[in-house]
Amino acid sequence: MDLQKHVQQPDTAPRPDELRASDADRDRIADLLREALAEGRLTADEHAERVEGVLSAKTVGELEVFVRDLPAAHRRRAAPVSAPSRPTVGAIPVDPDDNVVAVFSAASRKGRWRTGRRIHAYAIFGSVELDLSEALFDHQQVVIKAFAVFGSVEVRVPENVSLRGMGGGVLGNFETDTLDATDPDAPVVYVDGWAVLGSVEARARRGKIVADILDKVQRKVDRSMRRHLGH
Repeated sequence: MDLQKHVQQPDTAPRPDELRASDADRDRIADLLREALAEGRLTADEHAERVEGVLSAKTVGELEVFVRDLPAAHRRRAAPVSAPSRPTVGAIPVDPDDNVVAVFSAASRKGRWRTGRRIHAYAIFGSVELDLSEALFDHQQVVIKAFAVFGSVEVRVPENVSLRGMGGGVLGNFETDTLDATDPDAPVVYVDGWAVLGSVEARARRGKIVADILDKVQRKVDRSMRRHLGH
């Protein structure tokens, strides 16, 4: 009998810091570096050098090296805030601020645009795309009323907002990927309506965050630069 076959093999499972890094891991580290730049903890050259390293890092441990000396990396990560399943009574007007209609055609809203409190989307034998990933949110609660009849309505939101679905399908598909933001003041997008022999789909767009928050970060960077320049 070959006794070596019965010798217990050592545990070769990798340590947590040896695991391969995902895009989400890189995004998290990049956010910490951007925050450090805004607070004046890193110079522009240091920030650029570390971001370059983040992009080429292969493991979680390699990523952590770039934020090891930053206080934000050691703070306890905030838990997601559970948004209400329905908007606050009286917060959303009855009439839409914007109508997007596609009848035997295609229509879209995307890029840098301001969202109202209520948006109506109608796809009749057509397709509607509502991309809020770079939009400016003037209100914390936004309702998208989507109607897809032999058509499709596609909704995309930033990763750092809350997303809720309130609609349904009739011989169609109404699908919303629930999303919870960590910031209690983050916008909440409610997708309502019906998919009749059509489809309504709402989900987050990977790697995109609310543009307003980016603007706040940029203002911090500008203030920091002005302080260093003596203005």
